Amino acid sequence: MMSVLDFEKPIVELETKIEELKHFGTDKNISLDPEIKKIEEKLEKMKNEIYDRLTIWQRVQIARHPDRPYTLDYIRMMTTDFVELHGDRQFADDFAFIAGFAQLNGTSVMIMGHQKGRGTQENLMRNFGCAHPEGYRKAMRLMQLAEKFHLPIVILIDTPGAYPGIGAEERGQAQAIASNLRDMTSLKTPIVATIIGEGGSGGALGVGVADKVCILQHAYYSVISPEGCASILWRNSVKAPEAAEALKINGEHLLQFGIVDKIVAEPPGGAHKNPDLVAAGLKETILKYIQELSSLSKDELIENRYKKFRTIGEVLKS
Repeated sequence: MMSVLDFEKPIVELETKIEELKHFGTDKNISLDPEIKKIEEKLEKMKNEIYDRLTIWQRVQIARHPDRPYTLDYIRMMTTDFVELHGDRQFADDFAFIAGFAQLNGTSVMIMGHQKGRGTQENLMRNFGCAHPEGYRKAMRLMQLAEKFHLPIVILIDTPGAYPGIGAEERGQAQAIASNLRDMTSLKTPIVATIIGEGGSGGALGVGVADKVCILQHAYYSVISPEGCASILWRNSVKAPEAAEALKINGEHLLQFGIVDKIVAEPPGGAHKNPDLVAAGLKETILKYIQELSSLSKDELIENRYKKFRTIGEVLKS
């Protein structure tokens, strides 16, 4: 059964009522079409009112929806011949970050991304999408492999943040992310990254230094979670909705600030309402950018990528 967010409950109640009337009419062999039509019109109006006026906090909730498609779902929907590769060749494999070769409409790519789990057992295995240092080292190892074979790199970002546990810190979490930031700037192959859900802090940026950065309509990208920001500023995580507004973490603001290059549309209610439609739109966008970037020389790729990230946060004096 699909999970329901608080602000969606009135919609679900009307949908349930419609289904009950349909079943009742069938069982009693009577027509309730006029009554059902009125409720359906009311339902459509309610959906428009709710989904057209979502707050940033409500969009954060959609980005975290447990039924939302994850990296493996998009790989299944967008690619063929996926071959997963494992390990950082230093410590271990990280199940919170997956990567491998795949075909994208006949184009060979290296595709990778954070992977969350469904249910308690898988979430524990995937560490809730929070990668360890070995995940970031695996990512860089395979990015360099892609560079060697002249393959474009496709990255799907969906993480609350890098794992902050003692073991991760002991194995060099900060250094692993910093090394990726440095080394991604000089990779001589096209890189297209997309935030498909949560884009949390350095955990997202550690694989986010790309030539083109996209974001799904209800995903978010932030230096800190709204709850973390509220805990620091107001000593109260209940203020998370206010923090989300202040942080300006939604796609429209990120596009305005030049942090992302494109917003990929989602159906009303989020990507989980029609995953195939979202995957098709994302696939089209990725292929378009790969074709565009492939026409550039290696030196142009590196120079443009460096300039893109150096200008983020630039203060212009009037």
